Amino acid sequence: MLNSLRFRLPALFLAGIALSGLVTSLIALRLFQDYARNQTLVELRQEARGLADLYAEQAVRATDEEKAAPGFAAEKLEAATGDNLYYVGAPIFPGEDAGLTRLSRDDVGVELTGTRVVTFEFEPPGEDKPFLAAAHPLRPGGDNGPIFGYLIVAKEKSELRDAWLTLLSRLALAFLVGLVVVGVLALYLSRRITRPVLALSDAADEVSKGRYDVEVPRVPGGGEIGHLADRFREMTARLAEAEELERNFLMSVSHELRTPLTAIRGHVAALREGVVSDPDSIDASLQTVAEEAERLGRLVGDVLDLAKLDAHRFTVLTEEVDMGRLLERAFSTFSEEARLRGIEYTSAAEAAPVIVSDGDRVLQIISNLLSNAFRWTPDGGRIDLALQSANGTVTVDVADTGPGITADARERIFRPFWSTDGRGTGLGLPIASELAVALGGRIELQTEVGKGSRFRLVLPNRSF
Repeated sequence: MLNSLRFRLPALFLAGIALSGLVTSLIALRLFQDYARNQTLVELRQEARGLADLYAEQAVRATDEEKAAPGFAAEKLEAATGDNLYYVGAPIFPGEDAGLTRLSRDDVGVELTGTRVVTFEFEPPGEDKPFLAAAHPLRPGGDNGPIFGYLIVAKEKSELRDAWLTLLSRLALAFLVGLVVVGVLALYLSRRITRPVLALSDAADEVSKGRYDVEVPRVPGGGEIGHLADRFREMTARLAEAEELERNFLMSVSHELRTPLTAIRGHVAALREGVVSDPDSIDASLQTVAEEAERLGRLVGDVLDLAKLDAHRFTVLTEEVDMGRLLERAFSTFSEEARLRGIEYTSAAEAAPVIVSDGDRVLQIISNLLSNAFRWTPDGGRIDLALQSANGTVTVDVADTGPGITADARERIFRPFWSTDGRGTGLGLPIASELAVALGGRIELQTEVGKGSRFRLVLPNRSF
């Protein structure tokens, strides 16, 4: 369960959201702390300035009228503002301080000089908790008068902490609600993402058991998983096709091997038992055995060539090849078959270049192309063999009047073991194509259904 993608995706998503939310909350809390402290100091400055002006005005009036301290005693102001009021300096009212708590300069812990407002943090006498404070000079004579002392307005830092805790609790609540919402969303998205992945995993399990007809789900919306599903679907189709081709190949090879072996076995038995005794019959039987043995050799050679090409262990000889003479050899090989089947068989060479290549392999390619043409051309049809040389290349064309090749079969005919009619080994064209590439060339195809095909071997015209 913990190792499944369905669990890991939402867990990773939630972990990322939780981490980002935690970092954001810490940053927000820190910014709020700084803001709350600065805002508190601004308020304390404003309050200290206002109270200092009020006390200075009342002190002047009390002195002029020889009255006692004003009725708004410090206790009332503290109750109204919620802050503590202190005073440092000489008495500002005749004989009393209007209830202000007197502090010495040592109690404050900072130097109070000049006309500017001073903000600081301290612990008043008798208190065991820190206060934020603002000290404003008292000048009953106005801005140009002497400074009698400093009025201090102080607020407990714990009040700021209460505000921080309130914000923290609200952030925590929002964080939990956000996690729940994100968790539900992550669970929904993970199910949407993992559903096709799990389906592909189940399909892969079926494919691993050799069942290639498994249905691969289609993923709406495309994307990487949709691309993966499409490629997996193509892979299963290719595997199913490969299995079918392998089965057909084994059946074809079995048939191709059994036919010459049966003929060889029959003629050998006839020779051993003396059924065939006259010299002409013996020569005919031996000729048949030799031809069937050569046929077997070609079949085994095709399989070995394909294995070498797939393993990249194929070596190419370098020699001078007279393309004109080579074309004559290839043409003469099928002349008798063309005569027996009434096929119009022609050969034309516009040039007879000598190139550097592997003569045996070039002959094998042309022979395979001709063999394919004779296989598909009906009796009484036409096959043309042509040689040309131009623009640094040598081309050999094999054209036939067979049924042609459909669009979906154009690429498949060059795959090993694939045959449109289920006969033969399906190795001739794949080997010819691979050999052409190994020789630095290629095979091109022009075909039209119902009108025939033209296979063209293109080789580089190189010389020593």
